[in-house]
Amino acid sequence: MTFDQNFDWEKGAASTLDWWHEAGVEWLTVEQPRNWLALPAERAANPPGADVSRRDASPSAPAAPTALRLPETLAAFAPWRLSDDAPDAALSGERIGAAGAATAPLMVIIDTPGREDAVAGQLLSGPAGRLFERMMAAIGLSRDDIYLVPMCVVRPAAARLAPEMEEALGAVLRHHVGLVAPPRLLIMANAPSRALLGTDIAAARGSLRVVNHAGGQSGAVATFHPRFLVERPAAKAEAWKDLQLLLHGGDR
Repeated sequence: MTFDQNFDWEKGAASTLDWWHEAGVEWLTVEQPRNWLALPAERAANPPGADVSRRDASPSAPAAPTALRLPETLAAFAPWRLSDDAPDAALSGERIGAAGAATAPLMVIIDTPGREDAVAGQLLSGPAGRLFERMMAAIGLSRDDIYLVPMCVVRPAAARLAPEMEEALGAVLRHHVGLVAPPRLLIMANAPSRALLGTDIAAARGSLRVVNHAGGQSGAVATFHPRFLVERPAAKAEAWKDLQLLLHGGDR
């Protein structure tokens, strides 16, 4: 009996990490050991990596976050988003910004560009992109009919955002939504779901949400990222329900 031993381990490992990321796992390991038996208060006071040799030392005040100076118009925001002043400018890699017309009735938000996107020069390329286009076609839309936005314009090396960067990019995303003020939002990843809805996709799905922003309000639906659906086709039926909710709201 023979079998194909030409397995692409690098691609397989990357696919597995993407799946865990979509499932909500943020960090696989930390640099310092963690005392899992410590009481919650003690653990909070001594997080992994903290110097616990001086327990009697007074805790220092947390550093105040640097305030972001966000452009006040969409015309100024678009070039700023890809500039060295944006929070994700320190990440190495191809920067891929929003695509489509900001006046489109639907704003689609993902977390980061995919592995193939830098080569293709567009968001949602490869198998995930082809599935995404079929999803849009199922509700009578194409890429030309939507405004596609990444929360982070560069794919991080670990395929996930550090908490402090996610917080900063969440503020940028909320500002972006306020400038566009779209009638509807389709949120397709955990990080933007947390930024706009306050919870992960798993908890946000199943109902039409309302996002308040500087430009007013937008109806929002959360669903799985197409790359998750490529790996887990059984979830497509649930994603179809989300698209129907986006299309018809509560009038189904």
